Amino acid sequence: MIVLLVGTHLFLTIRLKFPQRKIFTAIRLSVSKDKESEGDVSQFGALATALAATIGTGNIIGVGTAIALGGPGAVLWCWLTGVFGIATKYGEGLLAVKYRRTSKKGHMIGGPMYALEYGLNAKWAGMLFALFTAIAALGIGSTVQANAISTLVHEVVGVDTILTGIIVTMLVALVLVGGIKSIAKVCTALVPFMAIFYMAGCAYILIYNYQYIIPAIELICEAAFAPSAAAGGVAGGGIMIAAHYGIARGLFSNESGMGSAPLVAASARTKNPVRQALVSASGTFWDTVVLCAVTGIVIVSSMHANIVDINAPGIDGGKLTKMAFSVIPVIGQPTLMIALFTFAFSTILGWSIYAQRAVEYLAGIKGVKVYTWIFLAAVMVGSVINLNTVWTLADIFNALMAIPNLFALLLLSGVIAKETDKYLWSGKLDEEELKD
Repeated sequence: MIVLLVGTHLFLTIRLKFPQRKIFTAIRLSVSKDKESEGDVSQFGALATALAATIGTGNIIGVGTAIALGGPGAVLWCWLTGVFGIATKYGEGLLAVKYRRTSKKGHMIGGPMYALEYGLNAKWAGMLFALFTAIAALGIGSTVQANAISTLVHEVVGVDTILTGIIVTMLVALVLVGGIKSIAKVCTALVPFMAIFYMAGCAYILIYNYQYIIPAIELICEAAFAPSAAAGGVAGGGIMIAAHYGIARGLFSNESGMGSAPLVAASARTKNPVRQALVSASGTFWDTVVLCAVTGIVIVSSMHANIVDINAPGIDGGKLTKMAFSVIPVIGQPTLMIALFTFAFSTILGWSIYAQRAVEYLAGIKGVKVYTWIFLAAVMVGSVINLNTVWTLADIFNALMAIPNLFALLLLSGVIAKETDKYLWSGKLDEEELKD
């Protein structure tokens, strides 16, 4: 999967003439509104919903785990994966809008299954993608996130996991009743709050460890290409180990190439496919290029300050992250708890939309109603069970999701390039798409 995903990132970056150059245009578009255009939610609403699903506990604990297993150099490889993954997320968003359809209920639906069906005449592949998405959502999108919340609340506050599970399930159910518009509204409010809250905590830590910031960045860059198992006095795993864990963390953090974000991008009100493609691409920028990078620098600078050897027994991602936040007086651990809670809860909401879109493609609206109950049950069950097996299965189905999506991206790269030349490189971003 690493070879397939990174290969697609690099191929699309070159084929599309480095769309990363337009990242600041993408950020500007994400907060603008195409009010008269077709769609169910604003461009920012679609982005916020996708970010809600993408930004999760992996951005905090996951980065620490990559450092614990791959050394400080893993941070740079994670960051580079985000930079090149922008092109893939752009391509996914473009195809989502290009091949979207209007459902019987009158809302906009799209995603890799529609690109596969209408762009490549491969409905069978679209059905496989939808099936894998619906299954994956019961793992990474519900059980594992609910378990992270219940475990965290139990460890910090001492609340029973069953009680936490009941409360979280009820909160999710309340939001799901309103459909994508309700979820988008909640995510639009929640995502900026949780990002600013978490980044404020990171800023305090970096100010506290200011004398270690430059050495941390130097160590990250040095360890990323160090052939030996140690660099800069802090143990690492060598270039291959650093690259492996850093790239893997980056790929599954920003979900570029997985095909999940296009499921909500297709609902956005946008004048043409390229505008929403750029907005979708900015999600990878915020998730990995900014958030994962900041988390990495926070952890590595804290390792410098505390003279931590990651090869010491018992060191893992959770302990490295808790160590970093322990410098914030009184509210350090509560800050980390609130960040993890909001990240995990928002991921459940975002993945619920992904799953609903996939099930609607397979079984229609009636199927969605049945699946919603299954999804809520998974949230409750995930709060109280051991998740070692679930994590493994979730990783497998995430990978299976990505395969048909990458198939569509590569075979339809000519369409993506044509649309990009038409609207982006010709300076016609503000033009309305002419419908066939």
